[in-house]
Amino acid sequence: MNATRLRAGDLRFLLGLLLPALTVHSVTALPHAAGFIAIGVLVLIAGLEAGIPALARSPAPNADGGALRWLLRLYVPLELLLLWAGAAAAVQGSWPTVVGVGIAVGFMTGSQGITYAHELGHSRHHADRVLGWVLMTLVGYPQFMVEHYRGHHVRAATRDDPASARHGESLWAFLPRTLAGSLRSAWELEARQLRWRHRGWLASPLFWTTLAAAAWLVALAALGAWKLLAFWLVQSAFAVWLLETVNYIEHYGLQRRTQADGRPEPFGVAHAWNADHAVSNSLLANLQRHSDHHVHAWKTFAELEPLPGPQLPTGYAGCILLAAVPPLWFALMDARLTPSAACG
Repeated sequence: MNATRLRAGDLRFLLGLLLPALTVHSVTALPHAAGFIAIGVLVLIAGLEAGIPALARSPAPNADGGALRWLLRLYVPLELLLLWAGAAAAVQGSWPTVVGVGIAVGFMTGSQGITYAHELGHSRHHADRVLGWVLMTLVGYPQFMVEHYRGHHVRAATRDDPASARHGESLWAFLPRTLAGSLRSAWELEARQLRWRHRGWLASPLFWTTLAAAAWLVALAALGAWKLLAFWLVQSAFAVWLLETVNYIEHYGLQRRTQADGRPEPFGVAHAWNADHAVSNSLLANLQRHSDHHVHAWKTFAELEPLPGPQLPTGYAGCILLAAVPPLWFALMDARLTPSAACG
């Protein structure tokens, strides 16, 4: 990493390595309490960002933030270590411990592993995109690597996008729609690309990573490794729940207008919800600067700017908790929607 290109404000992104390292310690030293600790961390971050005004703004973007991509790469072996530690704790623990450790590990593989996979997938470097596939395969959700880049970024904030939540749609109604729709869309997009390139399914990374994820689960079941299997399913499910809850938050109720030619208007700053809360942005690679990410998808995370688009009431940590309680979510969010932006 070229330290001459980093600033003091960039050191906050080291939290992205510190928190999973602390989770390794948690599942190793306190496996019976690891799940409660993970949920406690989520609530603590939400409380800090809601209660301390100074945390509502992150440091300015770094116009030369490419060196920070090494943090994303370094996270990959750390996640592998975390999964190994979690698996060891689950095998030796009681069934409640298996679930708790699965939640603790899934909190990391979802909040940071999937976020970092997302950033790596936007990289122009092939090796980075491979690492993104690895991280998404570890949570059994490799279809994201197709649907997000070829589907969501094209269709975001339209009714054709399974990952954009509609006005008045609860998180719990959104989840089955986005899970089924994203899976179907990913395989359709992959099939279309293979036809265009005159290639078969053996040339598809989606085919091989899906096969690998399924084979791993089948192998665990065949070996009778039931605790290990349960741990893996819990961490994967919790990770995917976090991903799709964030998807729900990012475009809730926003819709691009349809132009005279029948196509949606270009994506603009008004088509994604933003937040600039410092702790969440530090942990999630500035993901909350979401309008700028969609408008300039090839920007590195450190370069993203806090554009004046629709603003969330708090950071993602708090919004995840709010979204899980639809009456609270609707009460806070619907008042922030303008009639022209809301989609039914």
